[in-house]
Amino acid sequence: MTDAPVRDAVKALQRGLPVRIEGGPTILALETGKPSKAGVLILSGARAAALGLGNRREACGGTPVRVSADWLDVEAARSLVDPAGDFSRGPLGPLQTASCEEGDAEAVKLLSLAGLLPAAWLVDASNAETVSSHDIESAQRSVDLVARANLPLEGLPETQMAIFRDGANGEEHAALIVGAFGGKPPLVRLHSECLTGDVFGSLKCDCGPQLKQALKLLGQEGGGILLYLRQEGRGIGLANKLRAYALQDRGLDTVDANARLGFADDERDYGAAAAILKALGAHQVRLLTNNPAKVEGLEAEGVSVVKRVRHQMPPNPHNAHYLSVKKARSGHIDD
Repeated sequence: MTDAPVRDAVKALQRGLPVRIEGGPTILALETGKPSKAGVLILSGARAAALGLGNRREACGGTPVRVSADWLDVEAARSLVDPAGDFSRGPLGPLQTASCEEGDAEAVKLLSLAGLLPAAWLVDASNAETVSSHDIESAQRSVDLVARANLPLEGLPETQMAIFRDGANGEEHAALIVGAFGGKPPLVRLHSECLTGDVFGSLKCDCGPQLKQALKLLGQEGGGILLYLRQEGRGIGLANKLRAYALQDRGLDTVDANARLGFADDERDYGAAAAILKALGAHQVRLLTNNPAKVEGLEAEGVSVVKRVRHQMPPNPHNAHYLSVKKARSGHIDD
């Protein structure tokens, strides 16, 4: 299968093992790897800009940047990419930047799929897992149905849960198929996993209330689909989400916190979601969302959104600023 090399590469990076991009670099994740010696680092463009290398990033067309320095040993490099130190470290020593190279963007994408900070060592390794750019692109649009069963839920019509395995990183996405659609495009909610909000009831976001309300609306509709997608923290992973929370405690908003970590405002990809909907026969949907990026993401993957249905939760004192930032800086709408 075309997705096996990508899953293997992601697991290798998580375990601190090297990965080679065909025609590109061989990398070792800075967060988990232990190189025999320091060398050249590959940083995401956003993290490079946060370190004052914005001109270099722009020269590279927004792609990752390679840096090196005489003082950049393993410990110093880990400190360099951890934004928690940005507010306390003194002036950085000089950093040498190298030219942008083919395959560096794919390397950073693999780190993101692995839930790791977007920084890696450039290494030589003959025993590295190998993956191609084509493998990565194809795997992001690949899912496998692995299980399906009835799941009775309080207050809802007859419901089934289907589990799909993501071709890119092996994560398991859940699809709740509620009731019957009545021959019309089903009401669909794409809900990204949020451990802090969905499970623990965090007031920092609106995820928990959105999930409960979506299920209620599907029940009132008499049927629909809720996809519970393993895309914690807008796709940056749970650990990085908490790192972003720590930065928000220092006064950064969601967008700036993600950028300082080295990520885009939203790292989610809707290729897997579209593949799941197609597998369920939902090629046309009514989408329950206030996020235009979800509409655009599905339609780019061949799922027609015939109607966007408003999905707005009232703010609380802890998330009012977060919700305003989603509207002002992330393009969310509230009508």
